[in-house]
Amino acid sequence: MKEVLLKPINERVSIKTNARVLDTLLAKECPVMMACGGNGICATCHVYVSAGMESLTPPTAREKKTLGLVSGVDNNSRLSCQCRIVGEGVEVLLPEGMYVQSFSELEGLIGKRTNVPILHPKDGRVLIAKGKIISRSKIMQLQDVDFDIGTVETESV
Repeated sequence: MKEVLLKPINERVSIKTNARVLDTLLAKECPVMMACGGNGICATCHVYVSAGMESLTPPTAREKKTLGLVSGVDNNSRLSCQCRIVGEGVEVLLPEGMYVQSFSELEGLIGKRTNVPILHPKDGRVLIAKGKIISRSKIMQLQDVDFDIGTVETESV
């Protein structure tokens, strides 16, 4: 068993050695999605590893390719579905924001002020900044958000 600190909830979690970071987050109901089913082709499980990067498995070719397309990535970025915990001292922080899965999901938010940034599920870019009111005209500019994550290209790397 290994211990991981989940910074969003400031809680230490014991997890089996070689478990995915994603499994740790899901076990504690942290607000992380896995729109691609944990295949490393979307941005919805992107996390920052603030400590213990050496206690994770190295990035896969798929993970490197996907992270190359995601905005908000830094040297501590990982896809939680692709990295496994093999040592102690891992600390994980989630990017601020809410990933949107469909255009219709945004339509239901028209006229409301967003408490967190609204993020694109494929590349993680900010679609609507924190504190902004979601207007119909803004939503119409975001129709490209309505995509099927299952159709995202999964060519081998």
